[in-house]
Amino acid sequence: MTTTAPVVAFDQVSKAYGEVRAVDGLDLTLRPGETVALLGPNGAGKSTTLDLLLGLKQPDSGSVRLFGTGPREAIVAGRVGAMLQSGGMMDEVTVAELVRLACDLHPKPYRPTEVLSRAGIAQIADRKVNKLSGGQAQRVRFALATAGDSDLIVLDEPTTGMDVTTRQAFWATMREQADQGRTVLFATHYLEEADAIADRVLVLHRGRLLADGTAAEIKAKAGARRIAFDLEGTIDEGPLRALPFLTSIDISGQTVRIQSTDADATVHALYGLGVYPRNLEVAGLGLEQAFVAITEAEEARTSC
Repeated sequence: MTTTAPVVAFDQVSKAYGEVRAVDGLDLTLRPGETVALLGPNGAGKSTTLDLLLGLKQPDSGSVRLFGTGPREAIVAGRVGAMLQSGGMMDEVTVAELVRLACDLHPKPYRPTEVLSRAGIAQIADRKVNKLSGGQAQRVRFALATAGDSDLIVLDEPTTGMDVTTRQAFWATMREQADQGRTVLFATHYLEEADAIADRVLVLHRGRLLADGTAAEIKAKAGARRIAFDLEGTIDEGPLRALPFLTSIDISGQTVRIQSTDADATVHALYGLGVYPRNLEVAGLGLEQAFVAITEAEEARTSC
């Protein structure tokens, strides 16, 4: 790296579309070598945040800096590679021709054959872009994002349309990029990917940063645990739903699944009902359940 400045720095950034504040006073800093997942429900501001980062949109207030400069300067210098959902690719060219063009335009290009191989698309190099499947098109977009030696790679829903095997190969490649000191920022709806891949997770909601930490820290922030057990015979739902510290309960057949903010107290009260749970399990929330709990709590807070 040629600068000690943060890779990405948002300083009180806001962006509105009419009455809708897509990004609302966002403060955010990314450092070299981080793999960061950007999560949020639809309308949370993820795509607008990425557009602001890449200079595709200008903030109404605040500033966005990449490597201590404006987004445009960093991109022109070849320090940023991006894979976006929006924007098409030239149809009447082959995959190899498109990748070769991307390499020719990059200030620090890789060899086209290397890019094709890394993205797993060498076997379709002679295929026209408009003849690609959805998963193949995603891999081509990834190839374009990594056509040169960039310090920051930005990915918007990168594995949409990919099968499981291709997704695994894709993330293995991205781990290699991060291991080489690059910063990887990706937005995804696949929360299991964020849990497995990211060493830092950001949760956006209505343009604001609700949570920022490791996946384990995000899970802990939700403040709830999962309790699951089986009951024999007819289940009386009333007393179960009245157990203390419940945030949710699901009864399916003989199996009861609970979320509780104080699992010890809930289990103690469960035995106090005189029932005898079998196969009792108590565990922390997964990232998906934690994400839902955090965003639902924010919805409840802002609606009051």
